[in-house]
Amino acid sequence: MTVRTRMHLAAHFPGVNSTTVWTDPRSKSQIDFASFEHLARTAERGLFDFFFLAEGLRLREHKGRIHDLDVVGRPESITVLNALAAVTERLGLAATVNATFNEPYELARRLATLDHLSGGRAAWNVVTSSDAFTGENFRRGGFLDRADRYARAGEFVATARELWDSWTPEGVARPFAHQGRHFDIAGEFGLPRSPQGQPVVIQAGDSDEGREFAAATADVVFTGHGTLDAGREFYADVKGRLATYGRSPEDLKIMPGVTVVLGDTAADARERAAEIRHRQVSPQNALLALERIWGVDLSSYDPDGPLPDIDPEPEPALAQGRVRVADPLAVAERWRALSRAKGLSIRQTVIEASGRQSFVGTPETVAAELDEFVTAGAADGFILVPHLTPGGLDEFVDRVVPLLQERGAFRTEYTGTTLRSHLGLPEPVWKG
Repeated sequence: MTVRTRMHLAAHFPGVNSTTVWTDPRSKSQIDFASFEHLARTAERGLFDFFFLAEGLRLREHKGRIHDLDVVGRPESITVLNALAAVTERLGLAATVNATFNEPYELARRLATLDHLSGGRAAWNVVTSSDAFTGENFRRGGFLDRADRYARAGEFVATARELWDSWTPEGVARPFAHQGRHFDIAGEFGLPRSPQGQPVVIQAGDSDEGREFAAATADVVFTGHGTLDAGREFYADVKGRLATYGRSPEDLKIMPGVTVVLGDTAADARERAAEIRHRQVSPQNALLALERIWGVDLSSYDPDGPLPDIDPEPEPALAQGRVRVADPLAVAERWRALSRAKGLSIRQTVIEASGRQSFVGTPETVAAELDEFVTAGAADGFILVPHLTPGGLDEFVDRVVPLLQERGAFRTEYTGTTLRSHLGLPEPVWKG
């Protein structure tokens, strides 16, 4: 008898990105605890695996000024999750914390504290940075070459795991010592082994080095692929790397970030999706997106007019605190071709070219499409990125989750208490 594949679901709290529609009157604060609590409680009501917070270490700038179309301020993730641990019971709590601008002992202690306070529900989304602009906020700003960021991150995770393993499962503290290229520390860790052995490790990154890092280190991969075929290619590639590290396909869950727009009919859903995308890409945001690629001031251009006929500058530097576009000229050529083929303006081109992977339709069709991605080997589940703070998850939980449950594609109750149990991950073997 074939065992039914069940998907995993997580919720991403909207924040510093172009997904959130801040002009919607239902949009609330991204700082008030009530917003975090509402979305987390909704995710737990929907039996989601975990609640996911991103990170912003410096206010982003554009043309030398703080970008006034961005949200200003983001609370520290682990602090927020410690508070959410008190108002949730089963929901996993995932914090994005940078491995470039932190130290293993301090971060391992904070994550272990969250795991103890929550009863085994903590997760760490490992990110890296070689951005000197962000690094200026830290003592060693800009010290790390881009080529070294994954090397430091890999050693950071390994060192944190050594710290978490320095207590025996029976509660006996043992000294630790780590000597490596990036860290040379020794002493005694301040907390016993946590309820799920170690916090869950999440990783995001689509480059070859990112995929290898995930295969070697991560429990969950946060990715994004716009089509079923692209998802299957990524899924097969990353899962195929696991054996090199003595791991099985079940040891790593691949969960792309997705948006969902629902309607009573397919036409209604498409209309809502178009309106949301139109509001996400304002005229100002359209020019900002273009300036990130071209690297020059385009404020004189009409967002409803044609794309620039000039080529991008080789070293774009207008935007600070954002991921650099890898090949601006190639992106510009693709966007021009799209604009010519469909007769699109600047704003229309940005809307079409930069849209996130989305599931748009009736609750029934969305449930079926999500299920297909999992059963076809394109994902183990999804991290939902709503466009409203904090109520953007409500409709999905009320209208889609019951349909997934009817299909046997999603749980009808939590059967464990830890995040590892929700994800079906084995408890790490103690290596003390």
